[in-house]
Amino acid sequence: MNLYTTELRRLRKRRFVRYLTLAGLLVLIAVAVGMFFTNQKVGPAQLAAAERAADREYEQNLTFTRQHRAECDKAKAAGNAPEGAFPEDCSLIQPPPREMFQAQWHLPATFEFRKEFGGTVTTLTAVLALVAFIGGASFVGAEWSTGGMMNLLLWRPQRIRVLLTKLGALLSAVCGVTVVAAAVWTASFWATATYRGSTERMTSGVWQSFGLTGLRGLILVLVAGALGFGLASLGRHTALALGGVLGVMVVGQFGLGIVLDMAQVRFVEIWLLPTYLLAWMNKKVTLQDYDACQASFTGECRPATFDVTWQSSSILLAVSLVLVLGAAIWSMRRRDIT
Repeated sequence: MNLYTTELRRLRKRRFVRYLTLAGLLVLIAVAVGMFFTNQKVGPAQLAAAERAADREYEQNLTFTRQHRAECDKAKAAGNAPEGAFPEDCSLIQPPPREMFQAQWHLPATFEFRKEFGGTVTTLTAVLALVAFIGGASFVGAEWSTGGMMNLLLWRPQRIRVLLTKLGALLSAVCGVTVVAAAVWTASFWATATYRGSTERMTSGVWQSFGLTGLRGLILVLVAGALGFGLASLGRHTALALGGVLGVMVVGQFGLGIVLDMAQVRFVEIWLLPTYLLAWMNKKVTLQDYDACQASFTGECRPATFDVTWQSSSILLAVSLVLVLGAAIWSMRRRDIT
């Protein structure tokens, strides 16, 4: 019997993996349905309602301004105006111009595919990456904890081949689920934009940009699955992978962030993992230091900036993947199977 086919069947039969995948898909479905029902298409009726709302807001502000000026005139005439409550000249109390009350502030939420779909790809990637990490860790961790790995190696004594075949089966399954989920995700948000928003200005360049973002998301999901698999294989238990990530997030992220902030280190986010994950998905993240001032030629004070690009994120992901999988393969080769 083919080892790869056997591992795919073993992965598909694991109830925890099935339930975990189902839970992740239900979360994505809830997000997609929520976006559909919380947006609506903007037409002449919505524009007219927004104009009426802007008019009401202007009239309310106008009434308040008149009342405030009347109180100012009355207090000035009586000579008992509270200090700082009114200006020296009550004529300075004037309502803002009508142009400041814009109708677009009162428009309902509408989904513009060109502008907003890119952010939803990041949400899709985050959910699937979490599912891939936990699923990958559970897949190989359960084999070690239940003795299934030892039994398999009696049938196929090639340790490295068995481990890499398991990894290949996991990644191919993750890739398949991600591609199908991404296709359905795109179709669902296209429907949302069609019936509850706008699909205007969708050019081939925009689709290419979305495609590259989706490709980076797929790579991140595969890396997450491989890291979960490698950590669980290294510790021969699912808990090591989950506990390691929990430790990194709690100690290495929140704790480190607090310490660096107390030490007044510039660009604290440069030391935090989420910054690099966002930079990978968005191609670039610009950090700002508001405690530093860079004066422009006009005299304007601008915060100092630092760019984290997807290239630096790719180096971090590649190094992490090589270290974890390399350590897992080395451990598989060197340690006894007991």
